Amino acid sequence: MSDPAIRIALVTLGVEDLGRASAFYEAMGLKRSRASQPTFYMYDMAGVVLALFPNDMLAEDAGVEGEGHGFRRATLAWNVADAAAVDAGFARVMAAGAVSLKPPYKTSWGGYVGHFADTEGHLWEIAHNPFFPLDANGAVSVPPPREGVKK
Repeated sequence: MSDPAIRIALVTLGVEDLGRASAFYEAMGLKRSRASQPTFYMYDMAGVVLALFPNDMLAEDAGVEGEGHGFRRATLAWNVADAAAVDAGFARVMAAGAVSLKPPYKTSWGGYVGHFADTEGHLWEIAHNPFFPLDANGAVSVPPPREGVKK
């Protein structure tokens, strides 16, 4: 049997306040899945599931300490079709209660991005990358490697 392709199927965010976090994501426009339970909530994001789970329970599941805040060395990205969609999405998350970290701006590489934090401090980027086309469901299509580039 061949190895299955590695793909992210579920992103679980540890949260201090499940009610506050779910209110934010639902105000952004996500719909809570019927698979949600009283202790965690799940949202279908067109093939990837976003889950919100109490931080202490998530740490216990992984067998690690639940303490620690600040930069988590990760950013979630939401790619959209064009700069206008970045501006509209950024306005939407601000209205939902996000914290603006860096309002939308033109990048040196030709994209257009903005950075925000959710109500729990998780970092997000909303971006238009003209080099990564989106499919009909809004999923990113990363170009294949260039000729001569190791795979």
